[in-house]
Amino acid sequence: MKLGFSPEDEAFRAECADWLQAQMAGPFADIRGIPNLCDAIPRRKEWEQQLAAHRWSCIGWPEAWGGRDATLAQQVIFAEEYARAGAPNRINHIGVELTGPTVLAFGSEEQKARYLPGIAAGTQIWCQGYSEPNAGSDLANVKTKARLDGGDWVVNGQKVWTSLAHYSDMIFVVARSEEGSKGPKGLSFLLMDMEQPGIEVRPIRQINGEAEFNETFLTDARCPADAMLGAAGEGWKVAMALLAFERGVSTLGQQMQFRNELDAVIAAAKANGRMVDAMIRQRIAKAEIGLRLMRYGALRMLSGTDLAAIDGAALTYKIQWATWRRNLGELAMDVLGQAAEVADGDDYAWGALPNLYLYSRADTIYGGTNQIQRNQIAERGLGLPREPRGNA
Repeated sequence: MKLGFSPEDEAFRAECADWLQAQMAGPFADIRGIPNLCDAIPRRKEWEQQLAAHRWSCIGWPEAWGGRDATLAQQVIFAEEYARAGAPNRINHIGVELTGPTVLAFGSEEQKARYLPGIAAGTQIWCQGYSEPNAGSDLANVKTKARLDGGDWVVNGQKVWTSLAHYSDMIFVVARSEEGSKGPKGLSFLLMDMEQPGIEVRPIRQINGEAEFNETFLTDARCPADAMLGAAGEGWKVAMALLAFERGVSTLGQQMQFRNELDAVIAAAKANGRMVDAMIRQRIAKAEIGLRLMRYGALRMLSGTDLAAIDGAALTYKIQWATWRRNLGELAMDVLGQAAEVADGDDYAWGALPNLYLYSRADTIYGGTNQIQRNQIAERGLGLPREPRGNA
């Protein structure tokens, strides 16, 4: 695998870097580098619309739907420069990186016209209705049900860990549409309006004080019959393709954020004298090596031709970055020492590095626990049997 950058690519880098740096130093300086996803939501929505107005919102999409038809190299460059500029985490990450590519891959022309413009314009925020109380990492165990009633799907059930549901306009929901079906069979993939009777959102308070996650209750909630991606009963296929998009180009931007976090740890170790500790230096070196390996692995993963397929590299990526970042959070606390134990002010006013530690405790759980990721690697990557065969 080799992903090189041509002179044209480097000119594109200069263009997007100049624009992003100017925005973060000018009209959107107030949201540059803010650590918490739930901070400054109105301004973050304005930022989404500013990106859209200058066609930076979804550059990998076709031009016809608000993108730039950007090449893979250009998408990687933009993700890197976005993080380098200190731009805030995208509040519509799920819409731009997950819903949009899935609609492009599976949606009809009418569905594309209905859903893509709002995402591209930054005016329609999306959330994800996958996990349930008994179907977190085991997504195929969903109990939420959907039944046809005239021209609508009527949906009943509960979703949990629904990121930013309390700020979202739309949600995609995996629901069981075939009575008596089990596992991945009989599921359907529905696109639903959050602003309707029958959908209740309850925030879940996290260890760092934020309430990014939510419980979402659906009681006779409705969506039109034609708001289904793919065919009825084939929702598992759509859901798995969406998870492949989740391992897409945005991983490179994520790694630039990791770069910023590691640099902050190094700066703190130099400032308070902990860098003279041989064990701290060794752990920093290990973190640096791990970050570089993740970059090479992500580039190898992205060099595949089918971005809707989860290959072996993609199967390993989640457990790799989640474990690395959890360890980085622990390193940050050891570097800061007692200074990391006390918040400034009220309401969990932690600094960036203590917040990194608190948030990273969940990295090895959400999006598929490390244990489930190992099962995925064994079964889907290596083709190992799900259960031992023969007599024990």
